[in-house]
Amino acid sequence: MISVFKKRLLFLPVFAVFAAGCSCAGAQAALLLEQPYGFFGILNPTGHNAMYLERVCAETPTRLRRCLAGEQGAVIARYQGIEGYDWIAIPLVPYLYSVEKADDVPAYADKKAVAELRSRYHEQHLLNLGTKLRAGNMLHGGWNELIGVAYERRMFAFEFATTPEQDDALIARLNDSANRSHFQLLYNNCADFSRQILDDYFPEAFKRSFLPDAGMTTPKQVTYKLERYAREHPETELKVFEIDQIPGSRRRSMGNKDVAESLAMTGYAIPIAVMNPYLAAGLFADYAFRGHFHLVPKKRQVLTPANLAALTRPRPPAQNRGSASVQVRGAAGGGMQEAHAATSAHSGLGESKEPNE
Repeated sequence: MISVFKKRLLFLPVFAVFAAGCSCAGAQAALLLEQPYGFFGILNPTGHNAMYLERVCAETPTRLRRCLAGEQGAVIARYQGIEGYDWIAIPLVPYLYSVEKADDVPAYADKKAVAELRSRYHEQHLLNLGTKLRAGNMLHGGWNELIGVAYERRMFAFEFATTPEQDDALIARLNDSANRSHFQLLYNNCADFSRQILDDYFPEAFKRSFLPDAGMTTPKQVTYKLERYAREHPETELKVFEIDQIPGSRRRSMGNKDVAESLAMTGYAIPIAVMNPYLAAGLFADYAFRGHFHLVPKKRQVLTPANLAALTRPRPPAQNRGSASVQVRGAAGGGMQEAHAATSAHSGLGESKEPNE
C-alpha cells in the first residue's frame, strides 16, 4: 500500500509537467479589413476581407491542417479567377510580404522589387495552383493578389479569441467542401466568405443584412458587425491592430467605404440624383442612418514586419469566458502541437492617431 502511494507521489511531478506541456494555449483569429487601392479601388472602394487564423495552417493553398510549433497560421480568403477555387490559404508572412521570413521584408519596395518578390514566391510555392494561372492586372485578379498584400494596402486586423474545437471544425468543413467558386460580386463575394466563417465561430450572429448596402455584404459592414458583437460579448476579447503598408513607389491605399457611402458621397451621387432623385435620397438615408459608422479606434497598435509577433503570439488561456461559443474547454482540446514558439517583439510598436476609418 505504501509503495503504491509512493509511486503516485513520484508520478505527480511528471503529470504536472505533462499537463503544463499539453495545456491549451489560447488562440486567436482576426478579420482583416483591407483598404482598396489602384484603379479598381477607385471604381469599387469597398476593399477586401480575409481571415487570419493563428492555429490553422496551409498544407497546400487549398488544404488546411493544424499548425505545428513555430508556425504562424494562415490567411484564408475568397477570390475570383484563381483556377475556379472558392478559397485560397496562404501563410501569414508570405501573404503580407511575399517572403517566408519577416526578417527578409524590405524596408522600401518599388514596383520592380515587389514583382520580383512575388514571382520568386510564386515559382517556389504556388505552381500547384496551375501553371497557366495568370498573374493578374488592374482589372482582373490572379496569383499576384494572393501574396505581398502589404505592399498595396493598409490593413486593420480585428482579433478575437477562438478555441481548438472551433478551429478543428472550420478545418474539417473547408477541407470537406468542394472548394469550387461561385463568386458573385453582389451576393457571394470575399466579405460573404468572411461573414460565413465568423458565423461558424459565433453561430447566428453574422447573417446577411438588407440595410445598409441593399443586401450586398461589404468588408466594412462585416467588420462593423464583429465590432458590435464584441461590444455585447466582452469574452470575444476583441483587439484592433493596424498592419502598415510597406513604403515604396506605389500610392497609399484608400479608406474602405460601403455601398451607400460609395454612391452617396462620391462622384456617383450627381448622375444618380439626375437620373433618379428618389434613389439618390434613399442612398443618402441609408448612409446617414445605417451606413455611417466608424470602425477603427484612433489609438491602435501599428504592426510592421519587426513586431508582427504582437498578432501571431498565442493568447494566454482564458478562464471562464462565459460564452459557450468562445469558452476554452481545457487541455483535451489542445495538445502539444499547439505550443507555438513565441517570437519576441522587436522595436517599432507604435500607435496610430489618424482619424477613424
